[in-house]
Amino acid sequence: MEKGIYPALITPFNRDGKIDFSALNEVVDQLIGRGVAGFYVCGSTAETMLLSLDERKKILESVVNRVSGRVDIVTHIGAQYTPDSIELARHAGSVRGVSAVSSLPPIYFKYTAEELAAYFREIADSSELPLIVYNAPALAGVEFKKENLGNIFSHPKIAGMKYTSYDLFGMQRVISAYPDKLIINGHDELFLNTLPFGLKYAIGSTFNFMPEKFTAIRDCYEKGDHAAAYAIQDEVNEIIEGLIKVGVFRGVKGMMKVLGLPVGDCRRPFSPLSGDELDFLSRLAEKCKRFN
Repeated sequence: MEKGIYPALITPFNRDGKIDFSALNEVVDQLIGRGVAGFYVCGSTAETMLLSLDERKKILESVVNRVSGRVDIVTHIGAQYTPDSIELARHAGSVRGVSAVSSLPPIYFKYTAEELAAYFREIADSSELPLIVYNAPALAGVEFKKENLGNIFSHPKIAGMKYTSYDLFGMQRVISAYPDKLIINGHDELFLNTLPFGLKYAIGSTFNFMPEKFTAIRDCYEKGDHAAAYAIQDEVNEIIEGLIKVGVFRGVKGMMKVLGLPVGDCRRPFSPLSGDELDFLSRLAEKCKRFN
């Protein structure tokens, strides 16, 4: 993976609920022009659990073709049914231009630590690509910590973890225990907080519409201007606080729409944004123009 900012790429839909590949190409081109290091494809922000396996394959192929080697690509292949994850992992390995796969653990059922380790190890064995474990306890209902990662991280093809948890103490302990593993921040609102840990990678939903803010935070921090870095992170967090009021996934698409890049609504059972919600996001979008 290339060091830097990776938008957790959204999936644009048209009015019929079909994938809008033209809009997807436009989003990819615009974000590359704005300096992102790569894309995290078919993750939570892409509404991956509302996509068919065939759609997920076509999205990855479309992004790879559009990127054409300009930036890095990681794709999420997690699914409820292990053979589906394996199928997606093998497909990703057959698409030239993908550098790694990533996976949430299977959700809903309460699996043991041994069962989850077996899931990740089986996926890792199914593809030539390195695997990044996706730790998102709020979504998956299970949290990976230093104590339950040994049997997962001992696999040579499991490269690291996308860490989407508010437990910064847990993050630091994982980094300390597994210094050879790649740890990637997955919470935009904690971006500045993870820089003292030495993290060089971040995957985030709001990178779809304000990647410049995070680049500015990193640049200010590296120059030693911590006050400026904090001010920009505070601005980011004010925006995220607003997104939470309408739902983050719906809000990200709404922000892109009011900022001039229509990408449609989220798929059902998400509801379309109301006129009042779009008005609210239009006012919130004014804050995106500062610090860029």
